[in-house]
Amino acid sequence: MKKIFYFVIAVLLLIPSLSFAATHVSGYYRKSGTYVQPYYRSDSNYTKADNYSSRGNYNPYTGKKGYKSY
Repeated sequence: MKKIFYFVIAVLLLIPSLSFAATHVSGYYRKSGTYVQPYYRSDSNYTKADNYSSRGNYNPYTGKKGYKSY
């Protein structure tokens, strides 16, 4: 019985981490020589409505609200 309980708890803790599909982008230099800090972006999926920058969404890493309306 305890094993089932711990399994259910583990699954419930795992579900929120799956809902944020994110890709880490490493820092890089632009052609102009400007360094861009590393950051996270939402995974590409051929839709613009669920990106971090879309109005109604927010970036869970920075806490910033989305501002773009498509």
